[in-house]
Amino acid sequence: MFRRTRILFSALVLLASLGEAIAETPGNVEPLRPLPQRISIDVRKARLGAKLFYDPQLSSDNSVSCASCHPFDHGGADYTAHSKGTGGKVGGINAPSIFNLAFEFRYNWNGAAETLYEHLDLPMRNPAVMGTDFVQIVEKLKRSGDYPQQFKNVFRDGLTPDTVKLALVEYERALITPNSRFDRWLRGDQSAITEQEVQGYRRFKSLGCTSCHQGANVGGNLFQKFGVMGDYFADRGEVTKPDWGRFNVTNDEKDRFVFRVPSLRNVALTAPYFHDGSAATLPDAVRVMARYQLGRTISEDDIAKIVAFLATLTGELQQP
Repeated sequence: MFRRTRILFSALVLLASLGEAIAETPGNVEPLRPLPQRISIDVRKARLGAKLFYDPQLSSDNSVSCASCHPFDHGGADYTAHSKGTGGKVGGINAPSIFNLAFEFRYNWNGAAETLYEHLDLPMRNPAVMGTDFVQIVEKLKRSGDYPQQFKNVFRDGLTPDTVKLALVEYERALITPNSRFDRWLRGDQSAITEQEVQGYRRFKSLGCTSCHQGANVGGNLFQKFGVMGDYFADRGEVTKPDWGRFNVTNDEKDRFVFRVPSLRNVALTAPYFHDGSAATLPDAVRVMARYQLGRTISEDDIAKIVAFLATLTGELQQP
C-alpha cells in the first residue's frame, strides 16, 4: 500500500506543478467531500459509553479518564504535546482527536488497530495511559453504583469486558462534526466561506496537499512517510521509538517513519500538531508539511490563506 501511495503522491505533485488551472478545471470532481449529517448509532449504547468515557475508574489508579486526553473544547485532542496518564506518567506521542473516528481506516498514529473495538485495548494496557485491562475494569464497575443494572438494561449479556468495549465504541462512533462552513460551501452555499478561504482551498489543492488529505474526513484513509521530500527526523534530532511509526507494527524497514495520515477536520482547534506535538501552531504545521512532504518553501501569504481554509473545517459536534 505504501508504494502505491508514493506513486500516487508523486503523480499528484507533478500535476500540481502545472499550476492552479488544473485543480480548477471546470467539471473536476472535488477531492474533498462533506461529512454526512448523521450516522446510524444505537443511542442507548452510546449514552452508556459516554458515561464510561468520562469515568476515571477506567484507569488503574482512578486518576484519568478517556476524556482527560481528549477534551471536547480542544477539538477532541489534548492541549499538550504528550499526555499524562496514570501516576502522572507522560506518553510518547501526541493524543489525536477523538472526533470523526467513524470515518478513519486505521487507529493509532502507527495504524496498529484496524477497528475501534481492537484499538481500545491499546490505551488501556499502556502503562503510560490507563495501565489496566477490561477484566479489571469490569470488576470495578460491578461494585460501582448502577453500572450492573444499566448494562443489563442495554445488553443481553449485562456487564462484561465485551459490552464495556461495545458501549465505548458506539459513543466514539457517535462523535462526528458535520456541517462545517466548508461542508456547507461544498453543498452549494457560496456565502459560507470567504474569498481568502476559497483561495486557501485552491492553494491546498494545487500544492498537492489533497494527495494525502482527501475524502470526507480530509485524511485518515492512508499511510504516508513523514519526510517524503526531506529528512524530518534527522533535522529534528533525538529520534525515539514512537518516531519509527508503522515500523513498530510491521517490523518492515519500508514502514519506518510511516504514519496514518491524520484527518484535518477541526484542525484549527487541536494544536500542537503531528505525532510528536512538535508544531505549536497551525502555520508552523503548514510550513513543515510544505517543506518535508511537498519539497516546497511557500510564502507567508499562501500559509495565511491555507490556514484560513483549514479553519473552515471546524464542524458542529454531534452527541447522542
